[in-house]
Amino acid sequence: MNINRFIYKRRTVLRHKLEKYPKIQRFVTSLYLKYCSLFGSSHVLPDFYIIGFVKCGTTSLYEYLISHPNVHPPKGKEIDYFDRLYSRGINWYKMGFPLKLHRFIVTRIFRRPFLTGEATPRYIENPHAPDRIKQVTPNAKFIILLRNPTTRAFSQYNMNLRNDYEYRNFESALNHEAERIEGRMQKMEQDPNYYSWNYDLYGYSEHGIYVDKIKHWMEVFPKEQFLIIQSEEFLEHKSKTFAQVLKFLGLPVWEPDEYVLYKKREYKESMEPELRKKLADYFKPHNQRLYEFLGRKFDWE
Repeated sequence: MNINRFIYKRRTVLRHKLEKYPKIQRFVTSLYLKYCSLFGSSHVLPDFYIIGFVKCGTTSLYEYLISHPNVHPPKGKEIDYFDRLYSRGINWYKMGFPLKLHRFIVTRIFRRPFLTGEATPRYIENPHAPDRIKQVTPNAKFIILLRNPTTRAFSQYNMNLRNDYEYRNFESALNHEAERIEGRMQKMEQDPNYYSWNYDLYGYSEHGIYVDKIKHWMEVFPKEQFLIIQSEEFLEHKSKTFAQVLKFLGLPVWEPDEYVLYKKREYKESMEPELRKKLADYFKPHNQRLYEFLGRKFDWE
């Protein structure tokens, strides 16, 4: 097991145990942040980010990438630093990545490529994330996966249902979406320290308006630093799409033994055809704006 991920798993177990003792937890957290301030600078920063979107296949792509012999993984997939954990500081963030000494040995002694990166698909929704990333890794590369927004919304709904975050049926959840997330994005824009779980959890249709979020990121970084992947194409042609990802990142050709689909779940119920059509009609003008902006059309209804 990768040592970085092993330490992360042990620390996660300890954190859950300490939640029962808040005073001790605060003390231990304070000590750890001091430790990070001393040793964070000895760690590297990411070369790439998978920044979106939720329920579009980011976990599978991340797992394939960190299996590549020249990719050295961070402590875990979703570090959440540039959105909800930004107050912990850059040295806390760096501690999640490999040591600079590790990179030096790999690149200078063994003469092999060395890349590391993370995948937090919520980054693309956060209005402050691109500027924050620009400050620390201005030349990083970004991967965005886009899935039919209708099926993406239903997939997120089912994930919430499994995790007991949702109690309404899908149609009711869509009808109450506006009131659940009302004002949350505006507050995030105004207050860089504010983070809304409600917006992330219940913005089923909001998260499917891809074009506005992508435009915002491409106002901060050049288009050449982005790779846009259609999730359906990735699912149907995994080997071909993964080869495109490796070429984009400048990595040698390589394939996993098996393209496992991570976090794939069966739904207890299917979406009603009338509701699917209603959602498809809602997304149609937003999808058209996306096609025009990217100069590329996806096979969505």
